[in-house]
Amino acid sequence: MNTPFPFDGMLVFAFLSALLLAGVGLRARVGFFQHFLVPGCLIGGLMGLVLMHTGLLSLETATIEAVAYHFFNISFISVGLTHDDNGGEHAARTGMLKGPAWMALIQGLTFPMQACLGGMLVILLGWFGVGLFPTFGFLVPLGFNEGPGQALSIGKVWEGVGFADAATIGLTFAAVGYFCAFFIGVPLVNRGIRTGRATFAPRRLPGEFLTGILDGKTTTESAGRLTLHSGNAETLAFQAALVGGVYGLTALAIAALGRLLPADVAGMLWGFFFFFGLGMALMVKWILKRLNIIHLADAGLQRRITGFSVDFLIVATVAAIQLKIVWDYWLPISLMALVNGFFTTMLVVYFGRRLSAYSLERTAAIFGVVTGTVSCGLLLLRIVDPDFKTPVAYEIAVMNVFALPVVGGCTVLVNGPLWWHWPLWVGILVFAGVGAAALMAMKLLGLLDGAPAGPPPK
Repeated sequence: MNTPFPFDGMLVFAFLSALLLAGVGLRARVGFFQHFLVPGCLIGGLMGLVLMHTGLLSLETATIEAVAYHFFNISFISVGLTHDDNGGEHAARTGMLKGPAWMALIQGLTFPMQACLGGMLVILLGWFGVGLFPTFGFLVPLGFNEGPGQALSIGKVWEGVGFADAATIGLTFAAVGYFCAFFIGVPLVNRGIRTGRATFAPRRLPGEFLTGILDGKTTTESAGRLTLHSGNAETLAFQAALVGGVYGLTALAIAALGRLLPADVAGMLWGFFFFFGLGMALMVKWILKRLNIIHLADAGLQRRITGFSVDFLIVATVAAIQLKIVWDYWLPISLMALVNGFFTTMLVVYFGRRLSAYSLERTAAIFGVVTGTVSCGLLLLRIVDPDFKTPVAYEIAVMNVFALPVVGGCTVLVNGPLWWHWPLWVGILVFAGVGAAALMAMKLLGLLDGAPAGPPPK
């Protein structure tokens, strides 16, 4: 197609938009998707996966992956720019931090466990003649515990050092993690409700929650507020400009840092753009606070930008999976997915049952997080706590602060065989040590003996 301007990026955006709209429509109409609360972005991504393999579309998978990569980075930057407009009040009301610490340490257990299982299966398959790249198994926790963005971003970096098709394999594990979150998580939560483990026996879920579409009469929360006069600039444009400005500063910082490092290490830095972007956003937010203009970065609209980015990220990452590559690695992918799905479920359920308060709510929330994303955890939580009367929704937000050192450190450690030339068994032992440290921390903080408790909700 001859056009006066390049259209590749916008055509990909139009394609992903059509998929998202179709996914939203199917969620509203198909009872199966409503029963398992499958989000429209995942449905749309699956439709895109099918369409991409029909040969009817000429879109390049690499372009879709690039769009997903940038949406992922944008989501982290907007999270960093979002200031806590009511967290202090809520924290005082709950008066406890053990819940967030417990969920963060569950991540500190599941990530290393998934890495160890994946690594051991690489060694085991090697004994039977199935040769795999050393970090193949470490894509499991990147896909399950961190989500498609990290799996894609780091997978692309690994492709540059010899791990062929790492990005597609990582996206596949991320997609499997979503299936675990909904097709295992929803039945688990419903079973917990039937056995009386719910703090508040939920009423029937409202129709708009099942269909995913509001009827126009329901009172909803505000999407955000205006911080600029429309005669000056549109507020949404200003919020997007803040994200874009941070994106540019992050790119400049990584490029400058790369000049000081060897070329191979400098190339790997771009796989951690999301981490640098988050740090740069936090720095900009701190400056805005010091200048007493933090109100200009509206929290509500920044959350909308985060959600917008994540929805398009999920559509793009699932649509970009190349089935031919998945078929080439069907044995290790299916084996690692099944083993990790089983043991992750068992671990979360085991520790969740030991809680003395909000057992089912916290179990549902963290199961969604360690198999999918925070959004998955909130969806599962809403089944058992439709009105968010428990403090668990707040605890998920605070959990990210506690989990950042753990998950960030583990994200660095998955590169051990490449950066520090560890034999694979050394990497497995290091992750085993991380898991043991998380378990010890849970013991020292009293999180294994019926804790954490929580105050009765108002």
